[in-house]
Amino acid sequence: MTQIAQQPVGTIAPEPVSLGPPTAPPPPPAPPPRRKWPATSGSILLHAVILLLAAASLTPFAWLICATFKNQSDFFSYALLPWDHLRTLTWDNYHQLFLREPFAKWMVNSLFLSSVQTAIVVTLSSLGGFALAKYRFPGKKPLMLLMLGTMLLPSQVLLASSYELMYHFNWLNSYAAIVVPGAVSVFGIFLFKQAMAAVPDELLQAGRMDGCSEFRLWWEVALPIVRPMIGAFTLLTFMSAWNSFLWPQIILQDPAKYTLPIGLSNMLGMPEYEAQYGILMAGTLLSILPVAVLFFVLQKDFIAGLATGAVKG
Repeated sequence: MTQIAQQPVGTIAPEPVSLGPPTAPPPPPAPPPRRKWPATSGSILLHAVILLLAAASLTPFAWLICATFKNQSDFFSYALLPWDHLRTLTWDNYHQLFLREPFAKWMVNSLFLSSVQTAIVVTLSSLGGFALAKYRFPGKKPLMLLMLGTMLLPSQVLLASSYELMYHFNWLNSYAAIVVPGAVSVFGIFLFKQAMAAVPDELLQAGRMDGCSEFRLWWEVALPIVRPMIGAFTLLTFMSAWNSFLWPQIILQDPAKYTLPIGLSNMLGMPEYEAQYGILMAGTLLSILPVAVLFFVLQKDFIAGLATGAVKG
């Protein structure tokens, strides 16, 4: 007979081995809810100061908006609106603005010039920044020093020579004389060079192995990575082109081709507008709106683009 070995007294029997799939470990306990501390006097004071500063900075815009709806008799009588007789508020300032002057034409001209120049400058600046950041070629450092040297020259110094050049090209009184000389921005090239330096070289090499051309690498690989910088530089370039006054005033001679800054400046010098402050305020407000709308559209990219170089690593 087979003898069955008895287990010694005091020993622990081994646990049976489970052949099924291993069970998942229990989830970690949820962290306790964070305690909401009451607002301290310091934070209340800080928010109050910020609100006061915001109100102070917005006061001129509020006054400008209210001034466009006031008639001439109430313009200097009330700080904002004539609260005791609001029925005197009128749209006549806007009506007279478009009736007396080709204001709509000026706005279309400014939108066209600013949009075209912004698209060209952003495209060429991103291409130049990509080349300086990701390519090695002879004369790279002297070229960068030469480009930096051009930034030391004020634009007013080159007005006479630029005008003579436009005269020989027969570009006077044409938009080409405004778009072409301003198509290259050394500041934008160096701005994109710094942003393109963050594009991984391994990603570009992988694209080359897949058969991507250099132009496609710039368009489909590099540009999506530096999108915040594109938004920030687009806003800066559009604002610069929109507010450009001196060079367009020298080049453009046909009133039908005037931009908003030139048109508003000419209105200030006309005798019939010396006392028509409401019409001038209406034109000023309408000239601000496109830039304000673009800022709200590109606000996130603008802030992210400006903060790109603020943190190393």
